[in-house]
Formats: sequence, structure tokens, C-alpha cells
Amino acid sequence: MSIVLNTSEAPAWRTRARQLAAPEFVTPAILLAPSILLLVVVVAYPMIQGLFFSFTDGSLMKAGKWVGIDNYTKLLSSPAFYHSLRFSAIFAVCNIVGCYLLGLGLALLLQKDMPGRGVFRVLLLLPWIVPSLVSIVSWRWMIADEGALFNQIIKLFGGSPIYFLSDSTWAVIVVILIKIWRSFPFMMLSLLAALQSIDRSLYEAAAIDGATRWQSFWNVTLPQIKNISIVLCLLMTIWTVNDFDTPWLLAQGGPANATENLVVLAYRFTFARNDVGMGSATSFITLFVLMTLVFFLLRWQRRS
Repeated sequence: MSIVLNTSEAPAWRTRARQLAAPEFVTPAILLAPSILLLVVVVAYPMIQGLFFSFTDGSLMKAGKWVGIDNYTKLLSSPAFYHSLRFSAIFAVCNIVGCYLLGLGLALLLQKDMPGRGVFRVLLLLPWIVPSLVSIVSWRWMIADEGALFNQIIKLFGGSPIYFLSDSTWAVIVVILIKIWRSFPFMMLSLLAALQSIDRSLYEAAAIDGATRWQSFWNVTLPQIKNISIVLCLLMTIWTVNDFDTPWLLAQGGPANATENLVVLAYRFTFARNDVGMGSATSFITLFVLMTLVFFLLRWQRRS
């Protein structure tokens, strides 16, 4: 009895090997290899090393021993962590809302044909263009103490000086407002580009149906910029939670840790307390929180 083998169909692994050896795959792989290697060296390796450090009790001077999840347990039972998490959430929400409302309002204004529109666009981009060190130190000089510029203006109108960076409430307000001032140009520029891409015929159809300006804005403008708005809010959330410059350069996370976000807390653990394990654990919990938020926002965007 003879057995006839069917050679018309090659094994799956052989088919896959032929696909990988095809010129249309080899050429892109060769071109992408330097970028992939760079990402592995610059991003992947430091992340893996940082994750390993989060399970040790090492310091900046010496490598520590393996302690498992002790750092995460101590961090999740620390009041300082929940204070930083709460401030990070307030900081992010206020910045996103403030930047979006201000950016959208200015984008709608700059979309109109008015004299000096180009000049206004350039001036409104300055807070985003100026280096953070220069802008934040300048703000600190204007609000730091009794003799600062803002307090001199308050005195001219008969008011009492406000110690913006010595009072916890004022410090939080100031840090949030300055962050909004630094961030809104990006939101404005992106929303302006989105507004200019909307088909004008949609507004003409709404006008024919008797829609008011507010109805056109609510039923035409907002739905058309919804997806880009979600992406912008997502990016702004990531940048705000990871913002070290604003709370640190203004108030070093103070007073009484009132403006200490998760990034500043990680910095304190690592460099002030010389505890690399706790600093790494804080960073990776921050990363986990952001990844969870990104996951739900992207799912919401797909469903909408």
C-alpha cells in the first residue's frame, strides 16, 4: 500500500519563513533596525533596569538586595503617596479643563478674519516657546515675596501683600495657573488646526435649518473635534502628571508638600532620601496609573 503525500500545501512555519525572507519585508526591517536598536538602548533597557531597582533596597551609592514588593507595600501604605496622588489628579484635571476652555476659546477667536491675527498667534505661542526654566523663574520673581511685582501692584491699590508661595492654598492655585499659562498654546494651536479642517458646508446646512450660533457650535463644531479633543486631553494628562519643572522650580513641592506631585515625590525618594527602590516604585506606579487612564480613554474614543 502506498501513501501519497500532499505537497501542494507547505507547513505554516515554512510559509512564514518565506514571507519574512521576501524583499518587501527585508528592506523595511533593515531600515527600521537602527531605530529599534536605539529605542531598546534608550527606552527599554532603562525601564527594565528601573523595574529591577523597584524590587531592591539600593541607594545611589550601592546596589541593594532583593526585597520583593516591600517598596510597593510601603509606598501604598504611605500618606505622602496618597497626598501626591491627590495633588497630581487635581493638577491634571484643572490644567486640562483650563487649557481646553482657554485654548478652544482663543482658537475660535483666531479663526475669524480680524486685523493683526498673525501677530496675535505668535504672541499667544510665547508661553509655550519660552524655555520652562526662564518662564517659571520669571514667575517666581514676580510672586515670591512681599517685594515682588504682584505684591507691589496690590499695595498700590491699598491691599495687603499675599505670600503666594508660603501659603499652601495660594501655592496650589499659583502652580495650577502657571501650568495652564504654559500649556494652553499647544491646545489652542491643535484645536485651531482641527477647526480649520471642518467642512464649511456643515455650517451652511445648519444655517439653512435655522440653527443659531450656539446650536451650530454644539451640534457641528464639538462633534467634529471630539476625537482630536480626546487625544489632546490624553496628551495633556500625561504631560501634566509627569511635570516636574512647574511645582519644583516654583515651590520645590512646598509649602508643607502642598504642591508635591508623584514625580516630585519620586525625586525626593531618590535624591533627597537616597532610596532608589522607593523612587523607582513611585515612578512605576505613576506609569501604571497613566497606562490605565490611557487604556480607558482610547476605548472611549473607539466607541465614540
